[in-house]
Amino acid sequence: MEKQTILIVDDEEINRAVLSITFGDDFQILEAADGREALACIDAHPGEIVAVLLDVVMPVMDGFEVLRILGERQMLEQLPVFLITAENSEERLRLGYDLGAVDIIEKPIVPYFIRRRIGNVIQLNNLVRTQDQMLAAQAKEILDLNSSILETLATAIEFRDQESGEHVRRIRQLTLLLLEVLMERYPEKYCFDEEELRLIADAAVMHDLGKIAIPDSILNKPGRLTPEEFEIMKTHTTQGCVLLDNVPRLRENPVYAYAYDICRHHHERWDGRGYPDHLKAGEITIWAQVVALADVYDALVGERVYKKAFSHEKAVSMILNGECGMFNPELMDCLTFAQERIYGMYHKRSGEEPVQP
Repeated sequence: MEKQTILIVDDEEINRAVLSITFGDDFQILEAADGREALACIDAHPGEIVAVLLDVVMPVMDGFEVLRILGERQMLEQLPVFLITAENSEERLRLGYDLGAVDIIEKPIVPYFIRRRIGNVIQLNNLVRTQDQMLAAQAKEILDLNSSILETLATAIEFRDQESGEHVRRIRQLTLLLLEVLMERYPEKYCFDEEELRLIADAAVMHDLGKIAIPDSILNKPGRLTPEEFEIMKTHTTQGCVLLDNVPRLRENPVYAYAYDICRHHHERWDGRGYPDHLKAGEITIWAQVVALADVYDALVGERVYKKAFSHEKAVSMILNGECGMFNPELMDCLTFAQERIYGMYHKRSGEEPVQP
């Protein structure tokens, strides 16, 4: 088994030698003569160092300053630091602990005791790290399973709607693409981390969940819906929310809030003429707006029981001209800016070479 690494920081070479001998049989040793060297060494070995033995009184940068900087970088939870000092006043001891030191070891050093004290902490840290890694792996498996279940359910709905499962996968990809372009175009206003993007993408595939409650005679009618039929069709937005609320423990999943919002509001429009709540402008969350645009574009370029497929150029033109309802001007800017990428994404998915629109 490969040895783990300890960093010894002390301006006195003899002190570093004593500590190196003390720990050399069990650990790989790195050395630094002052605080600045110590920080450089930590930066040069990210994730490799399991403990730092840090002298307090040193030239250039003392041990307390190193602790402050590591605290500011939020590294002390993962990197245990042991202060080593000949000064044991209550004030200095308290300062060391307040700054985040795991333990404070007084000079002169007794090798046996320091080896046991530091070894116990490292062993505990290794155990916690292993458990964290196991939990992270389990959490990833659960997230992957949840995404798969959501996509399978959404695909089943699309089959009932006489669509292929490709629709939900295109909605996921197009939603992600539009969110990324939104961040590119308006970085000061929109910022999503990887986790939030994943949650929104998972929620996006559930946008038409409520269609499971719509009669086949309406859902797959080849002609134009009557006003009465259209009112029933519109209820798929609220029916989706009812279904989400009946999935056991889904409320505990972070995807729930996004899925509920997107199910209910992906037919709202910027001017308030959408449904079911007639929200307008900023009352509609940006992710519901993005999914709405993705859904409209995909519906236009795809063949439906009631229409032939429109070309990419025609679909973009219809959206920009307001023929499909009014959308956020920022999203219209993103659609215009990213239309070549959208076109390429669709043609790559169908196995064709992307062609400039």
